[in-house]
Amino acid sequence: MDITIHYAFLPHTDPEAALGFYRDVLGFEVRKDVGYEDMRWITVGPAGQPGTSIVLHPPAADPGVTEEERRTVLELIAKGTYAAITLATDDLDGLFQRLEAAGADVVQEPIDQDYGIRDCAFRDPAGNLIRINQLT
Repeated sequence: MDITIHYAFLPHTDPEAALGFYRDVLGFEVRKDVGYEDMRWITVGPAGQPGTSIVLHPPAADPGVTEEERRTVLELIAKGTYAAITLATDDLDGLFQRLEAAGADVVQEPIDQDYGIRDCAFRDPAGNLIRINQLT
């Protein structure tokens, strides 16, 4: 039995800014862009990997979420402590330079970690932490 990761979910607070980051800066394909009322769910993924996607979704859209809970979620997103994802590339330094040149919010420049990986980190336009590992 094979099990794969099909979708990962990250909140967005501005769909156009999210598209600008994931599509235009990271180079991901837009697979779906679905709206309902004033909300938007955008599915993106790396080119050539149709089975792996990230769904960028409106935060705290569940009707059972109170306004106080919604405010708390938005505060956590803005701090970068609500959601995170780790990506990987065979050219960490090149990708870092491309993201930095595009004005992405740098959290950590490429570094060799004590636990055996080389990585860097950014925040997407919503504040989600995006770590990127160097493939060995």
